[in-house]
Amino acid sequence: MFRRVVRASKFRHVFGQALKNDQCYDDIRVSRVTWDSSFCAVNPKFVAIIIEASGGGAFLVLPLNKSGRIDKAYPTVCGHTGPVLDIDWCPHNDQVIASGSEDCTVMVWQIPENGLVTGLSEPVVALEGHSKRVGIITWHPTARNVLLSAGCDNLIIIWNVGTGEAMIQLEDMHPDVIFSACWNRNGSLICTACKDKTIRVIDPRKEEIVGEKEKAHEGARPMRAIFLSDGNVFTTGFSRMSERQLALWNPQAMDEAISVHEMDTSNGVLLPFYDPDTNVVYLCGKGDSSIRYFEITDEAPFVHYLSTFTTKEPQRGMGYMPKRGLDVNKCEIARFYKLHERKCEPIIMTVPRKSDLFQDDLYPDTAGPDCAIEAEDWFEGKNGEPILISLKNGYVPGKNRDLKVVKKNILDNKLSKNTEKRGPANKSASPTPSRVRTSWETLLYFM
Repeated sequence: MFRRVVRASKFRHVFGQALKNDQCYDDIRVSRVTWDSSFCAVNPKFVAIIIEASGGGAFLVLPLNKSGRIDKAYPTVCGHTGPVLDIDWCPHNDQVIASGSEDCTVMVWQIPENGLVTGLSEPVVALEGHSKRVGIITWHPTARNVLLSAGCDNLIIIWNVGTGEAMIQLEDMHPDVIFSACWNRNGSLICTACKDKTIRVIDPRKEEIVGEKEKAHEGARPMRAIFLSDGNVFTTGFSRMSERQLALWNPQAMDEAISVHEMDTSNGVLLPFYDPDTNVVYLCGKGDSSIRYFEITDEAPFVHYLSTFTTKEPQRGMGYMPKRGLDVNKCEIARFYKLHERKCEPIIMTVPRKSDLFQDDLYPDTAGPDCAIEAEDWFEGKNGEPILISLKNGYVPGKNRDLKVVKKNILDNKLSKNTEKRGPANKSASPTPSRVRTSWETLLYFM
């Protein structure tokens, strides 16, 4: 266990507080699907929650101020023919959300500015390329229109959503189911956790593994891996004795962990949520009734336990608000949206301060909604660091422009190129070509 040594930290006294019932979202049938994703995605405008739906898959999209009891007839996003497994808001447009489903497709949706008035069944674009269910969806942090999807076919596809093309397919890197995938700060690398107990750091454009650690956690239960802002990798998993573990790794030297900690013997998968501005990691176990938080520093033991927020009810899933959606006047450093069986409960994490002035040590400049580079530039090899904004006067969301769809007839030679690369002997084994669900290719961009 962690040594409770008093250590100077401005986050030592962070405390969590669940909002009152009238500020919760009630009477929601949260999805019961057996998949270890967070089931919830949040941005400064909306909260999206995967729900139970008959005859396909659906998720709710609620404006943040739409608290209280949610009518059973409230419109949903319902275009998938199988249960939705993962959702993710675009970091560069607060009205665009992507979803992955058991129906093997990825869909990208445009949500009206004031929320849904009628059910939404037609996506802006549907991306087809996986042969099994798609359980992981994550947008590129700095490049516009770049989306990563990972499926139970052990395949990672990186899409240019602007053209609907599968630009990169990482086929032979994972021999088993992929548990998690995460971009680094500027989106030049991804790290993955796989059922074969290996953590991999991958350069997706070179299609090569630049670092890996076998048996990062020796237990059989699912692992998670995320990048930290300094380039290190933080993982959660299980020991051989089924104790929950967390570990810190240097991708350049993955033979030995920088730090490994045992926590407890609960069997819920630990979902890590990371704040790159304060270097605090929040761990939410599925089925737990607590949120533990840790500070990552350069001094041993590197991962420092801060505190635990505990409630009575277990959590089915968890949404995490980006920094620009927080209330800086209340010294709020994190906000979670905890999913119960029938409701979503916001939880705010606050640093107690006496002064009413802006606390610039708690709120360094943070990643804003503007993208650093275009998709084409990223696929050509360029990188862009996040464009930072100040929260001193609070975040004022700009107007999100609608996605414009221009249909172009582009002949895609990607399949024939892939066939040439594999050679005629492997022709029968080649996967179904990735394509958009239209006879025309769709050019999609933010004007």
